[in-house]
Parts: sequence; structure tokens; C-alpha cells
Amino acid sequence: MKADTSHLRGGFGEIVLFPESVDDVWHLSHIVVPGDLVYATTFRAPESSADKIRPEKLEKRLVRLGIRVEKVEFHRYSVRLRISGLIEQGVDAGAHHTLNVEPGFEISVIKDWKSTDLERIDRAVTASIHEAVHILTIEEGDAALFRLRQYGPEPVFELSMGSGKREGIDSRSAFFERLYQDVKDIDGPLVVAGPGFIKDDFVRYLRTVDPDRAEKTVVAETRRVGRGAVQDVIGQGVVDRLSEDLQLGHEVRLMEQLLGRIACDQPVAYGREEVRRALAYGACEVLMVSDLLLRDPEIALLLDRAEETRTKVVIFSSSFDPGAQLDALGGTAALLRYRIE
Repeated sequence: MKADTSHLRGGFGEIVLFPESVDDVWHLSHIVVPGDLVYATTFRAPESSADKIRPEKLEKRLVRLGIRVEKVEFHRYSVRLRISGLIEQGVDAGAHHTLNVEPGFEISVIKDWKSTDLERIDRAVTASIHEAVHILTIEEGDAALFRLRQYGPEPVFELSMGSGKREGIDSRSAFFERLYQDVKDIDGPLVVAGPGFIKDDFVRYLRTVDPDRAEKTVVAETRRVGRGAVQDVIGQGVVDRLSEDLQLGHEVRLMEQLLGRIACDQPVAYGREEVRRALAYGACEVLMVSDLLLRDPEIALLLDRAEETRTKVVIFSSSFDPGAQLDALGGTAALLRYRIE
């Protein structure tokens, strides 16, 4: 993400945002909310009273519009964000229009910016300069590759070829060769994770066939494979050492800390009412909120109160396992400085 905050004054103003990846488009889905004013250069067919009786389709032309946002929809698989609302500035003022925001589509957003919005922008800008981290989870005859997006792990492929020797053919060698063909074109860091020694054997194989790829590969011991192994890798801090985007690892560790405190009956709060009371007492040290609730007016009040009391706020991605766990607890929770009655 590229961002220009030079027009921001006292928390209010215009920020120009240029998404460069699907991660950036996902971030925009949480930054842009109903009520914001969004400017963009887009194509639109001019409207007139004659349009209703002319059967031919009017040619669209490039115009600059200011849209008062009514609805925001993120389509992950088409890598598109649809921003719909009324035209407030530009041609056909008062009519509805939808902006289809994709990587490479610049928008300007005017609003009263919250600190959580600015932190999200900083995170997206920082992450954009780093290559994506991939995690290959592997056990005998089975493997799965995940690409770490900023909203969580994205499955890339799964491979199952069995194991052992059969009919004189070394199926492990064939397995490694197939895996190599699938990972050799990855540009960024690769983490090979799983239980046992097969992960080490695969990395040794990489060193023989592609030393350059092996140089960008690290090994992580995990107790499981698949998405569970991805969470283990992140929780161990392996990704932190490979990338400066620490959010996913931070979410894993905070959720582990929260569940540990709940199990030991230590000071925590979860669910809206408990968290609201904890914030009222000034007892919150860290407030955790699911990204699914960011547009809820009641949650917005909790975030405002957290900012007033200088409580650290962490927004969890509901697409990642810790975020799903937080949703199961009501979507919001807090680590407390002290117990409240």
C-alpha cells in the first residue's frame, strides 16, 4: 500500500490510498466505512431523461467522482472491493454509483480518522515492501502450501502421493520432485514445517537441486500439519524473523495468553458487557476486537473509550484461527490490569 497523509489535520482530512495487492484491498475494506467521502477517477455513462427511451447503450467516459459511502463489500476471490453510494461531487450528483477497487486503483478518503485506521495504514505500507512468506507443511507423502496474507493463511495447494517404496520406484524422491516443481518459483521466504524428519530431508533435497531456493528456506518443528502447523509456526515467532509484519504472530500469542488466563481464572474480560465494564473501570490493558465488529456502533464506542484510556487495541482477523476463537467468545475480549467485580 502507498499512502499520502499530507492533507490530514488533527485527525480529520484526506488520505490518498493506492492498493498494490489483495492484502491492501482487504485493508481498505476495513478502512472505508459508510459515511466516508471517497474520491476516485472512474468510468460512468452520463444520465439524461432521454436515456430511458433510447435503446442504444451510452459510451462510458472517464470522470472524477466523490461518493458518499453507503455500502462496502470485499470479494476476496475476485480481488475486488465494491464501494457503493450516492454521488456527492461530480457529474450526475445525487445518483448512485459503485467503485470497483482493485490493486492499482487509487482512491482518496475524507473522514475523521481513528487511531486504529492509521495503524492499519502504517501496517499495510510497511508490509508492502516485503515479499510474501509461504509455509509448506509436510509429512510422509502429504504436503500443503499456504501463503501468508495479512488477513491470515491463504491455501495455495495440497499434495498427496503416499510414501515408501513400491514396484522399485522411490516414491519419496518423486514426492520431493513434485513438491520442488510447485515451490521453485516462490520469490520470498519459505518455511518448511511439520513433525519428524521429512521436512529436514526435503530441505536437504532443495540444497542439491536449487541452492538459491534453499538459501531462502528455514525449517520449523511443529506438532501438526496443515493450518494447525501454520499457527504453530507463527506462534513460535518464525514469521516475525522473516517479515516485519508482526500482526499475525501477535494475534496468536495474545489469544494464547487470553485462553491461559481464562483457564487459570486470572484477570480477563470477554463479551461486550464484561469488556464495557472493564473499560469503564480503566482496568483494560489490551483490548481485542474482531474485524467483523468494526462497523458496529456499540463497538465503535468501546474503541473510543479505549483510546481515551490509552488502552492498547488489537484488531483480529476473523479469517485466521485466533480471530475465529475471539468470535466464539463474543468478538471482543480484554487482558486486565486487575480483577473487577
